Parts: sequence; C-alpha cells; structure tokens
Amino acid sequence: MFRIIRGCAVLVVASLVLSGMLAGCSTQNTAQSAAEQKFEAAKRAAEAGDAVAQYTLGRAYAHGLGVAEDDAEAVKWYRKAADQGYADAQDSLGWMYKHGQGVAKNEAEAVKWYKLAAEQGYASAQYSLGSMYAEGQGVTKNEAEAEKWWRKAAEQGNATMQYNLGVSYATGYSVAQNEAEAVKWFRLAAEQGDAAMQFNVGLMYADGWGLAKNETEAVKWWRKAAELGLAEAQYKLGEMYFHGRGVAKNEAEAVKWYKLAAEKWHILAELGLADAQFNLGKMYEKGLGIAKNNAEAEKWYRRAEEQGHRKAQLNLGWMYAREQGVAKNEAEAVKWFQKSAEQGNAKAQYYLGTMYRIGEGVAKDEAEAVKWFILAAEQGDVNALFNLVNMYDNGEGVAENEAEAVKWLRKAAEQGNAKAQSTLGFRYADGWRVAKNEAEAVKWYQKAAEQGYADAQFTLGRMYRRGEGVTKKEVEAVKWYKLAAEQGDAFAQTALGEMYEKGQGVAKDEAEAVKWYKLAAEKGNKKAKQALEALKK
Repeated sequence: MFRIIRGCAVLVVASLVLSGMLAGCSTQNTAQSAAEQKFEAAKRAAEAGDAVAQYTLGRAYAHGLGVAEDDAEAVKWYRKAADQGYADAQDSLGWMYKHGQGVAKNEAEAVKWYKLAAEQGYASAQYSLGSMYAEGQGVTKNEAEAEKWWRKAAEQGNATMQYNLGVSYATGYSVAQNEAEAVKWFRLAAEQGDAAMQFNVGLMYADGWGLAKNETEAVKWWRKAAELGLAEAQYKLGEMYFHGRGVAKNEAEAVKWYKLAAEKWHILAELGLADAQFNLGKMYEKGLGIAKNNAEAEKWYRRAEEQGHRKAQLNLGWMYAREQGVAKNEAEAVKWFQKSAEQGNAKAQYYLGTMYRIGEGVAKDEAEAVKWFILAAEQGDVNALFNLVNMYDNGEGVAENEAEAVKWLRKAAEQGNAKAQSTLGFRYADGWRVAKNEAEAVKWYQKAAEQGYADAQFTLGRMYRRGEGVTKKEVEAVKWYKLAAEQGDAFAQTALGEMYEKGQGVAKDEAEAVKWYKLAAEKGNKKAKQALEALKK
C-alpha cells in the first residue's frame, strides 16, 4: 500500500497533475522550444565551468529536456558539477550510481556522493544516505546511522522526508517501532497542506497500518485533502459518509463528495490517465455521484484496460460474469480475469481459479484452479485460502494432503480471519486432521470470539463450562454464551437458558431461562423446546 517516496508524494495523486496537464496540452510547442533554448544556454555556461549550468545540463540529458535523453552524458555533467561541490549534482550522481544508469552500478560510489551532498544539508541526499545505511547497500548496515540521517532530512521541514520518517517509525523499518513518533512526523508532513500526504495519513488511520485504527481521524485527514481538490480523498470521504464510518451517516453528503470526485476523474480520464478512467468506470457502475450507467462503466473500464489497468480488467470480467450492462459471456469473463490475474491481481487470480474449478467459461481443470488459488493465497486472499484448504482436504486437483490443508488454514487464521480461526480451533478441539490439542483450540476460538464470531463464542463458552483446554470457569462460560446468544445463535441461547435455569455462573433465574429457551425454540432448537416443556411440569 505505502512506500518510501523520493522527491515528491506519489502514492495516489493522479488528480494533482491536472492543472499541469491542461497547461501542457495548450503550450506544448512553445515549451519544447523554450527547453531547447534553455539547453543551449546551459551548454555554453557549462562548458565555461559553471557548476549550476553543468547540473542543469545533466538534468536535461537525464530527462530529455531539449535534447535526446542520454544517461551517460547526464553522468558526465553531473560529475563535473559534483566535483565542484554542487550538492544537487552530488545527490543526482549518487542516484545514478545506485541504479546503474549511465554508469556501472556501484553502491559504494553512490554512498560517497550521497554523503557529500548530505553533509551540505541536502535533504534528499540525507534521506537516501539513511536508506543505504538501513539496507546495508554500499556501506555496513547501521540502523542508528540510518535514523540519524533520516531525522536530519525530516527536521529541515520537507514534507516528503517527514512522511517517509513517519513510515519508518510506523513499520519499525530500521528504527524501533514507535507509533507516537510516527504520528508526530505524519502530522508535521500533513499539516504543511500537501493533499497527498493528508490522504496517505488518512489511509493509515483507516486501515490501522502502523497506527491505531481510527476512522474519525481518517475522515479528518481525508476531508483536508478533499477540500484541496484531491479526487481520491473526495471519493474516500464519500464512502465514509455513505457507510457512516468515522462520521454520522449522511447520504446527501456522500453524494456531494462522490460527485466532486467523479467530475475530477472525468477530466483526467479524458486526458488518458488510466487510474482516473478506472475510477470513473467504477462511479458509473455503482451510480456514485452520477447516474448509474453500465455502458459508460464498460467504456471507461475498456479505456483503462487498453493501458493494462489490472483492476479494470477484473471489473470487465465481473460485468461479463454477472451480465451487468453486457450480455452474459463466461468465456469473455475468463479472458478478462486471466489478463488481470497474469498481472498479479489477487482477486482476479481467485476468480480465475474458481472458473477453472467449476468449469465455467473454460474446461474444468482442478489442477489449474489450484495453481491460481495458490497465487492468490500467497497474497493473502482469504477466499483462495479456504478453497485450497478444501482442495487439499479432498484431493481435488492435487494429492490429498492434510498438512497442506492445515498450512493454508493457519495462514488465513494468522491474517485475522475469524472463520479460519474458528475452523482451526475446531480441528484442534476434535483432533480432525491435526493432533488433538484443546489448549490450542481455546487459543484460536478465543481469537475468533474476540472478533465477534458467534460460533466461536458459543464453543469457547462450552469449553469454559466443561474445563476443556482451559480452567473451568462458569462465569466466563456465561459471558461467551451471552455474546453469541445476543447474535441469535440458537445453541448459545439454549446453553445460556440452562445456565440461568441451574444457576451456573449466574444467579438462578427461571424467567431469564425461559426467555432464552423461547428464542432458541423459535429457531427450531429441539433441546430448547424440551427444556420449556420440562419447566411447565
């Protein structure tokens, strides 16, 4: 989701280039002529030994500004300026050595030039030097040095460097993980009014990535970015209002923000930005801020797909699979799922595996299904993980293998999926395809129960009641039975009725027992019905 960024914010910021693109469309020839003139002027000054001009000439060659792109020439001029102590050139020369552009890759040489620029206070070089120490590239790995140089860069007030340092503290990348420090640097970056930074901080709060999950804080930062015109933030803010997350539900407010995002994306889509084309297609497909129009959705998805946009390919597959605005065509759905899957989209890999498993739009091939499920599962797709569990359990498309089935189930459970945690708990409790281990069963049931998974709450209550894998505690049993019962679980309602009837873990209360028995009996639970009949006698 997130990455360290060099020089500018580049996470999800397509809409920020709008004004520049519009200007560029109308003044392309003038700009080209100006670039050529600037190049000639820089060349004359560079040849006379002017360091700034030498650096400018290097940039012209590196980026093809007024001259054909030539990395070797760029290195030559960067070096001339760098040798005169020009920090910008030293930083750029370090980058060329690090990436092997225009010169043989040499990380030690990269460190040398980064350090010369860094010691002059050049923030980008300071951050790059810190990264070299963090990774042990061209220099002995030294996390203390990494943190030192990152902090020097951030303390200069550069929003990008502050954000990057925040990422390091949030993830524990080469520094001790420290949420307070992460929040501090994220806030400093975001408070400079950079919409991309504000959007990124919102994402981190929304997903609980490196920071404690806080949807109210996410809304706050997305609002700041949305008010600066960032379409991605406007869309996210619309979602929060639509679902009532982090803010009171307000569909009118949701439509307002969706509409603003759609208007921005429409302009960007017409200019050819694939992300904007995909997002606009999604807005038309769901009718968010604009009238729902499947034909328009397909049009924009296709335009994005022509540029290789894997999410657009996935959504086109779904349109054909679901007969959504197009005639149902399972073979066409498979085609689009395959394109997206081959680009590494986990959802597409899962859907393609499903098509092969059931033989829709393609000849049934369980071995091929397993192949795609594995690719999706390795990226954490829970549906793919469960399919693999079933296929290894039953020997579908692969030799039956209990250990492999448990491996994939554990992976889903360790990702925090409550159903997988509960299922793994069941296997340990019953010794089904694993060695029986009631303590391990309790551990996994507890994890699922704490997420509100009713089946796990009921089973955990039963284990506390019986003292299986845990010290017998009837009060604890009542607690978990009640949580499951309040979600409508008939078995838990019956068990809770018994606890009240017998006064186990709770004060004896026949009226309360009858209440829970009745709720279970209404769902057809025979044991609850028998208990009610017995109480009448």
